[in-house]
This record gives sequence, structure tokens and C-alpha cells, in this order.
Amino acid sequence: MDLSFIVIIAALILSIVFHEVAHGYVANWLGDPTARLSGRLTLNPLPHIDLMGSIIVPGILYLTGAGILFGWAKPVPYNPYNLRNQKWGEALVAAAGPATNLLIALAFGLLIRFATVPLAGPFLSIAAFIVYINILLAFFNLIPIPPLDGSKALASLLPWRAQMRFQEIAAQIQQFGLIATFLFIFLFANIFWQPFSALVRSVFALITGTALF
Repeated sequence: MDLSFIVIIAALILSIVFHEVAHGYVANWLGDPTARLSGRLTLNPLPHIDLMGSIIVPGILYLTGAGILFGWAKPVPYNPYNLRNQKWGEALVAAAGPATNLLIALAFGLLIRFATVPLAGPFLSIAAFIVYINILLAFFNLIPIPPLDGSKALASLLPWRAQMRFQEIAAQIQQFGLIATFLFIFLFANIFWQPFSALVRSVFALITGTALF
């Protein structure tokens, strides 16, 4: 198996794990111990890996040259009724994942930009990919479509009646499971990927001071 493929999948999995653990830590900080008691506040990838979202889907996208690469882990469980802040608690938990991805992107991006010694080619490529995938994960998860994090953040901003209606729509979408997931991936890849990719590349260049790859 190509070593670059293994490194890319490993970087993707770890970025997703950091994303999910951040959700759990913020939920625990806000008073809900569900993730902690479920053993999900760990950077060990095994408890977080979803066979379909962490291995199969990103593997297929990479090997087929789809031009788009992302995945997901098992969602970290939490009980919103345990959160001390009932108005903004869910939004804070939801925002923790994308915020963590942006911090990772910023850390590696600034390393690329301000390194005082020349970086080795392989390390530079890996660091650049880490920046790219974490920007992509952050922005993708902020899309306000259930069950992405952006939908939970948006729900917290809506008036009560609109919030209830939005949650009903979210529940209806989630009933379709993988069908809705693959339909969304198809539409995203064929309609929205170009402007989304341009945004990711612009932010990449802004952080690192270099063009993507």
C-alpha cells in the first residue's frame, strides 16, 4: 500500500478524533459527563473510528481520485439536558470541534510560514495536508445542515418556534441515514465543491503564506 495513502488516512483520522474529543471535553466542562463515562475523552482512535466514515468512504474517495476527501467518526455522545447553559450549551459543544480543527490548522500553518530552518520535503507535504484537511473539516462541519455541527449552532440562534421546526426537519433528514449522507456527498461534490474548495485554498494561503500544494 502506498505510504502517502497511509499517512493521509492517518492524518485524517487523527484530525477527526481531535474534533470529536473536543466536543466531549466541552460537554463535560459544561456539566455533562456522558462522553467521559463512555470512554470517549481519549485520543486513542479505536473508540472513535466509524468503519464507514473513517475508513471506507475516505478510502474510496482517495483511491478513485474523486477530488474531495473527508470522513467522520462515531459521534461523541452527550446529553444536552445535562448542560449547565441550556441556551448556548449545544452551540458551544458543536463549535468546539470546528474550532479545534482551525487551531490545528493554524499551528501547522504558522510552522510552515515561520519556520527558521528549511523543512524537509516529506514533512512539509504532511504539514500542508494537515493544514488543508483541518480547514476543510472545520468549514465543512459548519455547514448548517443536520447532523453537521453548523446545524446545532444555527438552532441555538433561532427563535423558539423556528428552532422547534428546524429540529423536526433535522429529525426527518436523519431518518434517511446513509441515503441522505451519500446524496449530500454527491450534491456537495458536484455542485458546491468548487466554491468551497476555493474558500479552503484561500484560507490555506492566508495561514501558510503559500499556495496549496
